[in-house]
Amino acid sequence: MPDWSYHALFRPLLFRLPGRIARHWTLEAIGGLSRIPGGTFVIKTMGHMELSPILEGQLAGVPIGCPIGLSGSLDPHGTAHRALAQFGIGYMELGPVTVREVRCDAPIERITGEEAIVYPDGYANDGADAIVARLRKGTGHRLPHFVRLTPMPGSSPREALREQQELLAKLAPYAAGFYIAGLAEGWPAEETQAYLREVRQLALAAAPGKPLLLYVPQHIPLGMLRDIAAADGWSGVVVGEARHEAGTRCIRVGGVDALAAQLERVRLLRETLGAQSAIVAAGGVQQPQDALELLAAGADSVQLHSGLVYAGPGLPKRINEAIIYDRIRDTAAPPPPSFWSNWGWMYLLGLGMMFGGVLAWLIASTTVLLPYDETFLGVSRSVINRFNGHIIHFMSHDRITLAGTMISIGIFYSQLARHGLQSGLHWARTAVITSCAVGFSSFFLYLGYGYFDPLHAGVAAVLLPMLLFTLRGLKDYPSRKPPGLRNDSVWRRAQLGQCCFVILGFGLAIGGLTISGVGVTYVFVDTDLTYMGLTAEQLAAWNDRLIPLIAHDRAGFGGALFSLAVAITASALWGVGQGESWLWWTFLWGGLPGFTAGLLIHFHIGYMNFIHLLPVYIAVMLYGIGLYLLYPFLVSRAGKVPHDDENERTILT
Repeated sequence: MPDWSYHALFRPLLFRLPGRIARHWTLEAIGGLSRIPGGTFVIKTMGHMELSPILEGQLAGVPIGCPIGLSGSLDPHGTAHRALAQFGIGYMELGPVTVREVRCDAPIERITGEEAIVYPDGYANDGADAIVARLRKGTGHRLPHFVRLTPMPGSSPREALREQQELLAKLAPYAAGFYIAGLAEGWPAEETQAYLREVRQLALAAAPGKPLLLYVPQHIPLGMLRDIAAADGWSGVVVGEARHEAGTRCIRVGGVDALAAQLERVRLLRETLGAQSAIVAAGGVQQPQDALELLAAGADSVQLHSGLVYAGPGLPKRINEAIIYDRIRDTAAPPPPSFWSNWGWMYLLGLGMMFGGVLAWLIASTTVLLPYDETFLGVSRSVINRFNGHIIHFMSHDRITLAGTMISIGIFYSQLARHGLQSGLHWARTAVITSCAVGFSSFFLYLGYGYFDPLHAGVAAVLLPMLLFTLRGLKDYPSRKPPGLRNDSVWRRAQLGQCCFVILGFGLAIGGLTISGVGVTYVFVDTDLTYMGLTAEQLAAWNDRLIPLIAHDRAGFGGALFSLAVAITASALWGVGQGESWLWWTFLWGGLPGFTAGLLIHFHIGYMNFIHLLPVYIAVMLYGIGLYLLYPFLVSRAGKVPHDDENERTILT
């Protein structure tokens, strides 16, 4: 469920459901996907959220892949932990965890205008035994767990100590570290201090060497916060994500003032604790800019909760991209590879596809058949026309659409090479190599009916070495384009445009597979035969080699269309980023030849069956709408450095 699908399709539906039901359905859906074979691969592929080594670090001595954690309250039952671990996070919080289950079925309220969530009971969890049983079975991921140990509601300090001792004994084998809670219970200050000292001693005995971080609720006064945090023995402090509603067990996560409260406490703690202690900002992050501000204020890590609900599942990836850019922006860029090292060969391959497409278009719009085609058939073009004037037109229709598709593929390859491979963008390499693998493999579809095309074989023989030369010495580098930092209207609009192109890509892929399948089996659909006014049996009876030749054209076009679809889908899934204007122009110019060829040839030969052309009309509509929606994000913001005005915040509504 990437951002483009979340904002365009799922969020409008989920936000019409009660909060608890929406959360349950969402977690069950992505959790179920992650448990089927290949499910986590699908999640990774859709989001392309691999973590860069630039993001690696430590949290209180525990190695983490990036400074982003996931709140334990977001998925308290662990339903989708395996799926959520693929979202680009570095660790997970488990908790609150109490010795016994705290059950609450009351409604969860969303305050959409403030991007806040209100939970009826901040203690709700499955209890220690159920959580240990779940961890014993395996989580399906390797992220470290920081476990938040919480007293049962209403416990006295003595009771809380016994509970913490039991929790430590049960959870120590599974925890990378602990968050120690208890400051929200309203105990007298002296009893609270004594409780914290004794908990530290218990933890040192039960889990030696594992970090202990003090979990501090938001409502603790700043003066008390400074005194408590300064006590010796803690590995760090967690600034809690929630604000407790007075006189109740309700908690409020997020909200318009959550970031300001977090920033104030993080700055105070960093001044008090110095550079050695870890600080986790467990709330207030709704967009990448929020995370950057908290990290700049002194936090070592941020945790996500309400931000994932309102901004979407792509938020960790966007934050990671912002952190990477912030860390490399003042460093020297690596020297660009030479033209002949790798990317130039793919650029030439793209030019070769464009040249071949133009040549094929010229042939298909004039003679249609090549000499070796006529030799294979044993008849000339004029003889075929005397038998049925629509057959040559139909073959021209297949070959011109193939030519337009080849030109489109060439444009995508040359652009991905020049702007993607040359810059070391991993997603561009994956896109172009996958598309090429599909394209070259589809050559064997030409043999589906026993017709070997020497021209296609020659083109493949010339282009294949270019692909092999492209694979030499490829290296991955992070993008040096300023990322989008805010959930503003331009970004939300881009999610809809991205959705259009992803759907277009998948639609073209289905079309390519269908055409290839038809080409090597039935060859024709009903509307084809209606246009020619013949049956397949009549064609075969007149010339038994005519259908194999047409099948070769159809299968070849289907394979090329699928190859183009892979390039479009990968670019739309992974490449849409603020200011990437070259990608918008690639979509524009890369789509025109294919759509122009497909529509003009049908009009020229009079093959205008509405049902036959309906997929093309839908594709053109998605293409135009997608370009319109993506333009401000990709082109209008090209070259602009994101500003850091803390007072300018855009709230999703």
